[in-house]
Amino acid sequence: MNGRELRRLKRMVNKINRLAPQMEALSDQELQNQTVKFRKQLANGATLDDIVVEAFATVREADRRVLGMFPFDVQVMGALVLFHGQVAEMKTGEGKTLTATMPLYVYGLTQKGAMLITPNDYLATRDGEEMGQVYHWLGETVAIGCGYDDDLKPEEKKAIYQADIIYTTNSALGFDYLLDNLAPEQKKKYMRPFYYAIIDEADAVLLDVATTPLVISGSPQVSSNLIGVSDEFIYTLIKDQDYRMDEEEENVWLTAKGIDHLEDFFSLHDAYGGQHTELIRSVNLALKAHQLLEKDKDYVVTPDGEVALLDRANGRILEGMKLQAGQHQAIEMKEQLELTPDTRAIASITYQNLFRQFQLLSGMTGTGKVAEEEFIETYSMKVVQIPTNKPMIRKDLPDQLFVSLPDKLMASLELVKKLHQQGRPILLITANVDISELYSELLLREQISHSVLNAKNVAKEAAIIKEAGQRGRVTVATTMAGRGTDIKLGPGVAELGGLAVIGTEKMPSKRIDQQLQGRAGRQGDPGTSQFFVSLEDDVAIKFGAKWLRDYVKKVQKRPSLVPEDGHLIGHRFLTALTEAQILSDEQGKIQRRQSLEMDTSVQLQRKLVYEARNALLKGEEVSLDFSQIMEDEFRRFVNEEEPTVVTVHRYILDNLTYQFAGDLTKVNLHSKEAVIAYLKRVAQKEVAKKEEQFLDQAEQQRFYRLVVLKAIDDCWVNEVDNLEQLRQVVTNRIVAQRNPLAEYHQEAYRSFLAMKKDLKHRITKNINLSTIIENKKGDRQIYFI
Repeated sequence: MNGRELRRLKRMVNKINRLAPQMEALSDQELQNQTVKFRKQLANGATLDDIVVEAFATVREADRRVLGMFPFDVQVMGALVLFHGQVAEMKTGEGKTLTATMPLYVYGLTQKGAMLITPNDYLATRDGEEMGQVYHWLGETVAIGCGYDDDLKPEEKKAIYQADIIYTTNSALGFDYLLDNLAPEQKKKYMRPFYYAIIDEADAVLLDVATTPLVISGSPQVSSNLIGVSDEFIYTLIKDQDYRMDEEEENVWLTAKGIDHLEDFFSLHDAYGGQHTELIRSVNLALKAHQLLEKDKDYVVTPDGEVALLDRANGRILEGMKLQAGQHQAIEMKEQLELTPDTRAIASITYQNLFRQFQLLSGMTGTGKVAEEEFIETYSMKVVQIPTNKPMIRKDLPDQLFVSLPDKLMASLELVKKLHQQGRPILLITANVDISELYSELLLREQISHSVLNAKNVAKEAAIIKEAGQRGRVTVATTMAGRGTDIKLGPGVAELGGLAVIGTEKMPSKRIDQQLQGRAGRQGDPGTSQFFVSLEDDVAIKFGAKWLRDYVKKVQKRPSLVPEDGHLIGHRFLTALTEAQILSDEQGKIQRRQSLEMDTSVQLQRKLVYEARNALLKGEEVSLDFSQIMEDEFRRFVNEEEPTVVTVHRYILDNLTYQFAGDLTKVNLHSKEAVIAYLKRVAQKEVAKKEEQFLDQAEQQRFYRLVVLKAIDDCWVNEVDNLEQLRQVVTNRIVAQRNPLAEYHQEAYRSFLAMKKDLKHRITKNINLSTIIENKKGDRQIYFI
């Protein structure tokens, strides 16, 4: 399949190559005028497919004149893959940044907004500024949509998103999308419909962080005052007696003995009887914080004393992310930090559903083929492997296997010392922050100078990686390892054998192993890669076969069963570790699929709500039957609460009018229909007063639009927060052997029906209790309770 695709691409490249002399012969002005020419052709009915060959030849020549770089044939092939909405797998150092200029220029001609989306601000800013010179030179507008202050005005953000080409990050785009859909009025919206995007490091963005939902938080909830005492209680628990964890250590729960211990500790009777739900919630959050969420693996504590979440796949900090429903505060209490407010989710979306909104999506990565099935299933994108410009001569050496973690550490350290003496640069890669710091300590003891790249010094990432290929340089890094920044070999390093990549364990996915290997051997450079693994690595412990775990326990009791240095030889163990990695990868796929399926319910609701909001903001006429809405709300009230003089009087004051002076003793409160009729009369009187204040039909329509918009926003904020907490609760029901997806969809549907009822209640309240006030300037403002 890939061979047939490459033959097709080569035919296209030949057509583009034939135009190269013609483009080279054009003057600067003539080449720049190509943009005007293409746009006229598009305006007259031509398609992008009609002009792609000549347009690629144009921007290729512009790359040469502006940047001094003429894209190779393989880069043009990659660009064609991106143009057709597929994933281009291009090895490290093959020039993906330059490759992207061709499809971005072509889609920028439409003036609908073509985006290049990267994992971090540094790459987006660097590439936007450097490659932006080409687009500017050709007459297209360019903007960088990340790294700006949060206080940018809507019109300033609108200018960014109106550009022909936008360089941004996945997180900046996601948060801007959510904020745009919280805009209170049309003039404060700034985004256009999503059109075309290239995702740089597509596997990292579209797969590795796909299960982490983007959440906008606000309006703090009341924090539990039980967080502190719950944290203290956890220290009294004994594993496997008071609590248990599943084999993958993804869930933890109290045993019957643990529940008895809880009741003794807090002097309770029947703790799970429904009277102590807040305490049980706080204990569960504290238990998870201590047993499932590890410092320097799942989060770090910043120098400012804040908890910052980590992406386990690459060790990067998840900017702007906080755990919801009190879990973040439970971690802060565990670390003895100042507690931040427990905020509620007011808008949320997963990256999967964010990017599936683009009319056409494409991606670039060095390791996409192994995940092609998932790319097709989730994003309808094939992966095409692009050959390297020069043959790859890197040597990937066999894995070295050890029984224990200490044996592995010492063996890998010996290799580092040997290679360092030769002067070869070394990139030593660990799976998490704490192991990277452990290696750093070992290197300091050996008096080997080195740099450390992890989430605690991300600001120096580019500088560290830039120097990682120099003679004698040792760099210790988590799997983030400067993706997007080439490691160029210094003088004389190629003769020594090039960069040596040393991996310190099997990573959760084969893709990550391949990414790390790809840091060496760029553009035909020499280099080596080798992994040191042990039976005590996370992948082996969590996903290894039972016999493998039993063997570890056995040799821990009888160390004489293995060689003195702990080195294991045999395909049996390596095969078992490979199978554990495959199982880990499959588990990741299942989690991403589950996340996507869970978000389906939210996506359907989100689509309905956003469409309704946008229609209102655009000033479309409100065609709702408000009389029927209020009647439905009154019927809900009489069905859910027994009508009495007190309850009806309270309901009227809370929802219809503050100036109620009616005599409820004259109303037949035993008749629901009589109560409904009475409430309708009260409401009609209030509505009539409002309508007397309207100057014209337009003002009346504006009033009803704002009434509904305010109701929708209030209901949606509650719904998002409810669904976000529901997502976390339902996941834990796996322990009870229930289907979490079925449970989630059922609960989400019930929640949606409840929201529809609440919407009618809020519309009723907004119509009746709102106040219209004219200010000194003569403007009429509407205030809602």
